[in-house]
Formats: sequence, structure tokens, C-alpha cells
Amino acid sequence: MFYELTVVQFSKMLTNLSAILEKGEQFADSKKFSVDVLLNSRLAPDQFTLIRQVQIACDTAKLGVARLVGQVDSAPKHEDTETTLAELQTRIKEVIAYLASFTEADFTDAATQKVSQARWEGQYLTGQEFAIQHAIPNIYFHVTTAYAILRHNGVEVGKKDYLGPMPYKS
Repeated sequence: MFYELTVVQFSKMLTNLSAILEKGEQFADSKKFSVDVLLNSRLAPDQFTLIRQVQIACDTAKLGVARLVGQVDSAPKHEDTETTLAELQTRIKEVIAYLASFTEADFTDAATQKVSQARWEGQYLTGQEFAIQHAIPNIYFHVTTAYAILRHNGVEVGKKDYLGPMPYKS
């Protein structure tokens, strides 16, 4: 279950994020302005820019999975120096490739794993608590905020772009 909720769904949301970023680039090109305007946009003065939203969504995906399976040191390192859309797209692709390296079997002990971060000052969550109350809501928050920044700036993205393809059955 944790594999589907994290690896599968995080990969899908990062793929959808990549696609809406492409729409942002097309929009900027069609309106004859630099895509940098979108990348440095934010919804509120005290909120992160689009660049940072993408970085955090990627970090949440890779580190969320790595923490759940007890392999934090295996996660790709990113210095948060991306300034271009191409660099952000590369980061997204690297994280999706990293997520693809996991199998369901890697999550055998995920629910009971003790998950902590430096900023939690020695406190921890169980893997189940971490996945449900932190990692999953966090990735959706940052992907949603990235979507909202683009939408607010006039990029024609909608719910289907956010949700991506659905596995409908006949």
C-alpha cells in the first residue's frame, strides 16, 4: 500500500507537474515574455516562488520514500541551484528515475519505521504517520501551489492537467 501511495502516486504527480511546467513555457513563448517571470512568481509575498515549489515537491518525493524505507543516504542530492525550466525538468526526471528504483518489497517495514528529521529535534513519527500526515499532504501542497502560481499568471491549466491520466476501466 505504501508503495502505491508514495512511489506510484509521487511519480505521477511529478510527471503532471512537469507537463504543467511545459504549458507554462508554451504560454510564456506565446505571450512573448521570459519563462523566468513564471519561475520567479509566487502567490503571496511570504510564499516560495515556483522554482522553490518544484524543488520542495521533488525533495518531498525522494526523501519521503527514502525515509519510509530507511535509505535516506541513497536519495539523490540536489543543491537547490536550479534557475531555469530545463534545470527543474532535469531534477524532476532524476527524482522520477530514483523513485522507479524501488519495489513494493522495499516497503515491508515502512509502517513501523521511525522517521525523523533534524528540525524535529529528536522527535519522530512512525512510517504510517509520516506518510499519511506529512509526506503525502506535503507533496500535494507544493504541486498544487505550483499549479496555482501558473494558473494565477494566466497559464491555461485545469483539473485534468493536475490529476493527469486516469486508469479508467471499461
